[in-house]
Parts: sequence; C-alpha cells; structure tokens
Amino acid sequence: MLRFLSEGHPVGRYVATAVLSVLANLLAQEMTVRGVPDAHLMVSIVVGTLVGFFIKYVVDKTWTFRERYTTPFGEAQRITLSGLFSVLTTLIFWAFELGFHAIWQTDFAKYLGAVLGLSIGYILKFWLDRRHVFRESTV
Repeated sequence: MLRFLSEGHPVGRYVATAVLSVLANLLAQEMTVRGVPDAHLMVSIVVGTLVGFFIKYVVDKTWTFRERYTTPFGEAQRITLSGLFSVLTTLIFWAFELGFHAIWQTDFAKYLGAVLGLSIGYILKFWLDRRHVFRESTV
C-alpha cells in the first residue's frame, strides 16, 4: 500500500495526505475543546483548520506533487494561492460542520459534518492545487 502511494498517481498521495490532514484537524479541535472547555465552538474549528492547512500544504508540496523549491517570492505566491483556495474550501467544510451541529446538536453530528465537508472541499482543492498552485511538478 505504501509503495502504491509513494510511486502512484498524485491522487492516491493526495487522498493519503487529506486523511492525515483531516485527522490532524479533528485531533486539534478535540484537544482545543478539552484544553479550553469554555471556548466557543469556532475557536476549536479555527485551530483545527489552521493545523490542517499547515500540514496539508507542507506534505502536498513535498510529497503529493513533489514540487521543488523555487524562490522566496515563488513560495510566497504558492502559499498565498493555496491559502486563498483553502478559504473557499474551508467555507464548504465549515458550512457542513456547523450545519450538522446546528441541526442535530451533537458532537458526532459536528464531526460527521466536518468529515463530509472536508471530503468535498479536498476534492475541489486537489483540482485547484494541481491546476494552479503546483504546476511545475514533474509527477
């Protein structure tokens, strides 16, 4: 399985990094909720989102798309563009997570909405990243 992912198509590697990022996101949310129980729901969601974005960007750049370092300006452009695309896909993710929580008022529903929203967002983000962010890849 690891050989398939490391030698395979970027889609397989992207799925693996998406799973890693989702787990990191949800773990960061849960740690925030447990560490700061009086914090508003959005605090845990923002913390999880930031952790997930950082992990996803670094792993996608180095492993998924095997993108080489260019220049500080080029890297800043990539991070900015990836960040802008992340805002769009994060809105999808948050809509599902908060919508499920608002409807069913349970942690299970919140996390189920998060997983569904993140899955939809990552499908869109793969297409955007591959087409616009990591274009120089030799994959």
